[in-house]
Amino acid sequence: MSDKTQRNRLDKIYTRGGDKGKTSLALGGRLSKADDHIKALGEVDELNCQLGVLIATLPAGQPLQPALLQIQNILFDIGAELAMNNDDYPPLAQQCIDSLEQQLDQLNSQLPPLHEFILPGGNISAAHCHLARAVCRRVERQLIQLATEKKSFPQASKYLNRLSDYLFVAARYLNLQAGGSEVFWQPSNK
Repeated sequence: MSDKTQRNRLDKIYTRGGDKGKTSLALGGRLSKADDHIKALGEVDELNCQLGVLIATLPAGQPLQPALLQIQNILFDIGAELAMNNDDYPPLAQQCIDSLEQQLDQLNSQLPPLHEFILPGGNISAAHCHLARAVCRRVERQLIQLATEKKSFPQASKYLNRLSDYLFVAARYLNLQAGGSEVFWQPSNK
């Protein structure tokens, strides 16, 4: 494709179309920026940004980088499905969920068994991974809220549920890979 025929996706960054508190979905429907559908889109974006921060903290060649980049792309797929909001748009493929489960099992098999609750933290990468996990849980809750009011996105919800588990295990992995030890919860009533 030549430069003259190449279509620019974002010719202009601002449109002033949202100045009155509404925004457009991909097919043109306008919604309040406070609508649960728009909140879900924003929270998927926030999760993707948090993963970007996590990736930026990883040392070059860290084995989780490719998987996390793949997850970021899948989050864009979920965002596209939400933005299209159309029954003809294909839902997230089951293969994405299956692949994430396989990666989760493989990563978890490298860790010592967990007998106690751990506190979020450890090294900076593990801490960012825990934060991404918490944001992921919020995104999942927002999609469930959206499903009670309007349309459900069951495959995306399943993926987010697995992703939060993956991020928990990844945080443990990152902390242990860096030579850190896990910090266990010490209940204050004991």
